Amino acid sequence: MLTSRAFFASFAFVAVTGASPLNHAKRQSITALTTSQINTFTPFTRFASTAYCNPSTTSNWSCGANCAANSDFIPVASGGDGSSIQFWYVGYSPSQETVVVAHQGTDTSHIEAIATDANAFLESLDPSLFPGVPSSVEAHSGFANEQAKTATQVLSAVQTAISQHGATKVTLVGHSLGGAISLLDGIYLPLHISGVTFRAVVYGCPRVGNQDFANYVDSHIDFTHITNKKDPVPIVPGRFLGYVGASGEVHISEDNSWFSCPGQDNASTQCSTGDVPNIFDGSTSDHDGPYNGVSMGC
Repeated sequence: MLTSRAFFASFAFVAVTGASPLNHAKRQSITALTTSQINTFTPFTRFASTAYCNPSTTSNWSCGANCAANSDFIPVASGGDGSSIQFWYVGYSPSQETVVVAHQGTDTSHIEAIATDANAFLESLDPSLFPGVPSSVEAHSGFANEQAKTATQVLSAVQTAISQHGATKVTLVGHSLGGAISLLDGIYLPLHISGVTFRAVVYGCPRVGNQDFANYVDSHIDFTHITNKKDPVPIVPGRFLGYVGASGEVHISEDNSWFSCPGQDNASTQCSTGDVPNIFDGSTSDHDGPYNGVSMGC
């Protein structure tokens, strides 16, 4: 495994010597979210936070404050062991009128280790899970392996939830590693389920794939990635390794203003890539939030 010190040093060097210039048009089109717009994310932030709870509690929606915040939620399935397989759950939210798929994240040191593992390389998506996706669309092998562990179980649970509730929308949520898994689910599930719309809302998610991956996400998925202040996780793995962040970022600034950041890896200082130009400028304490008052964790 590449050591954190070596990775961070190489990242910092490339960030200084090889960063792309700021796109002036993108900078000008950055817009602040209203309080009302920010608040619409809160139920999904709670769903992402709930993914850290043990399946024994999400299966009957008895996880305390996190579950109480979305009290009308109807669980359908849950699983994972929180170690070799991240916790996950699927159910239906009547108030949001959507099936919800949630994946557990992990602590900052773990996600950085996975993201910087020298053995975790970009690879084409498994054609048995992702039929028809071009081989040029490549994802981080470690993240893809994590998504594959629960893919068929999640698919079955989503199909059941849609059937039971006559649902027409599916929303995928997750934080950190859970966000990466949810983004991959956002590509995977529409290939096997038709007649519904899919949306992914993730938090503190690392970069997941290459340029073709980011382009595929932009053209196929309703994707929102909320990044918090100086959180370093959204800027790893580095762009010099071939990784590109998909469009859809919403960045929370130091004064808690929220900004919509158009384009891929927007380099404005009002967006994550510009606000955290290298890992040394990051603060791991920002990784878990708060996101409009909600911190991640059961």
